[in-house]
Amino acid sequence: MESLSKPAMFKRAFLKRSIAGVLVTAALATPALAALKTGAKAPDFSAPAYLAGEPFTFKLSDALKKGPVVVYFFPAAFTPGCNLEAHLFSEAIDRFKAGKATVIGVTAGNTDQLAAFSKSTEHCGGKFPVAADSGAKIAKQYDAILAKKPEWSDRTSYVIAPDGTIAHVYSDLNPQKHVKETLDAVAGMEKQAK
Repeated sequence: MESLSKPAMFKRAFLKRSIAGVLVTAALATPALAALKTGAKAPDFSAPAYLAGEPFTFKLSDALKKGPVVVYFFPAAFTPGCNLEAHLFSEAIDRFKAGKATVIGVTAGNTDQLAAFSKSTEHCGGKFPVAADSGAKIAKQYDAILAKKPEWSDRTSYVIAPDGTIAHVYSDLNPQKHVKETLDAVAGMEKQAK
């Protein structure tokens, strides 16, 4: 039997709990549908957001001036699948930055807990911002509404090119592939630019 350090044991237990929660959520949910297609114009938005617990206003148009933007919608802070997805994005943030991409998580669920979620080392780790979408107004513009709970966002990730068009979309309640999908899209954009 392998011997693990306490941090490694904690991480393994965290991931096991998160995956179990994701599987239950996915089994109970209906399939996600993303209507905004590649090449469509991404709706501009601004929203109250938090980075490492600090409040600010995120503006998509400002972020696009710096490069591509990964807008990932998630159902709610401090829920199993969303915890795992945020953790995976935080682990990959340096690779997104290498592609000059900004990452922003957007949710309509548990918005009162986003400051804590943004700075939690188990979740965002202060590495990327999360935005509050009260009333799911932004999610509606992006057709990212959770069918079984329409007041929450669905799990849909968009990669938006600097010109404001959608370069890639991926929708799946299972959070496991969102980081890979969006990283691959950012890398593909970077190759095309060369």
